[in-house]
This record gives sequence, C-alpha cells and structure tokens, in this order.
Amino acid sequence: MSEPETSGIHPSQPRPVRLRDALLRARIEAADRTGVVVDLRDAEVARLEILNDALDPLFAQVPDKIDLFDRGISQGDAPRLWIDVVAHIMMGRDKRMYRFVQDTRFGRIVLAESHDTAVIVEAVTDYVARRMIEREHAMVVPPEPQSAVAPPPRRSRVWPFVFGFVLGAAALFGVAVLATLQSW
Repeated sequence: MSEPETSGIHPSQPRPVRLRDALLRARIEAADRTGVVVDLRDAEVARLEILNDALDPLFAQVPDKIDLFDRGISQGDAPRLWIDVVAHIMMGRDKRMYRFVQDTRFGRIVLAESHDTAVIVEAVTDYVARRMIEREHAMVVPPEPQSAVAPPPRRSRVWPFVFGFVLGAAALFGVAVLATLQSW
C-alpha cells in the first residue's frame, strides 16, 4: 500500500503560514484593538475591508457578463459594504457584529447577522446565487401562450358583394317596373 502524499510536510511539523493569513489575523487584531479604544468608525471600516477581502473569491466566480453586483465600501456616518443596489453589510450596535440587510419597498430586512465572517460570506453567497437565478428567470422570454380555442374561420368577402349586387339589381328592376306601371 502506498502512503498518502503529504507534499513534503511531516504531520508533526507545523504548516507553513501564508502571508495572507497572517495579514488577515493582524487586521482582525488591529480592528479589535481599535474597536475598543477610540475610533470606532475606523474599526468599522477595517472590519468591512476584512469582509470585503473574504468576499473576493466569491465575486471572482461571478461571470463578467452579469452586472448585477457593484461591491464597494461607502464612507459615511455609518460605513457600509454594498453588495448591490439594495443589499449591504453594516456593523451592528456593538461594532463587532456584521449585519447583512436588504432594502425592500416594505422596509429593511436582516438577511444575516453574526460576529463570524464565514457566516456572512455564506449568507452573501446564497444571496448572490438567488439574484443570479432571478436574473436568469427575468431574461428568459416565455413562449407565447397558445389559445385553446381556434379562432373562427375568416369569411369570404366575395359573397357579401355578390349578395349586395343582386339585391341592388333587383331594387333597380323593381323601381323600373313601378315607373312603367305608373306611366300607363
């Protein structure tokens, strides 16, 4: 039997740390410290940037021809990570909880809420998939419904003309006969 390939790493040796993972941990630690200390707004933006980076693999899979999504962080009184025109992620009241919301004509609904980035990434993934399916359904042209009752056959226009001609000729003949009878 052959042993599974371990790519040169012995199980007792620690996995090599990727720089991207280390940067992510450093950002989270900095956001935690900043969130506790003074500038809560910068902490919110930092956390939204972390989430934005976590969403990069998802949006890399969205085909270029689909232009439903316009992701970006808005810098305002309450920073938001916009997914599309109606859905965005903002920080909760404790400034550590992500809140994924959608604006509807009946008000704002919360789609997901969690402290964990992975939970929000999963909720955004589901949302993106639903929006793409809605787009597919909207782009499909439904076939024209076939009527169950066949339309009535179209009548010929010749027979009414012939009937009117004969009726007119008979009326003229009748008028001529009356005129000759009165002249006698």
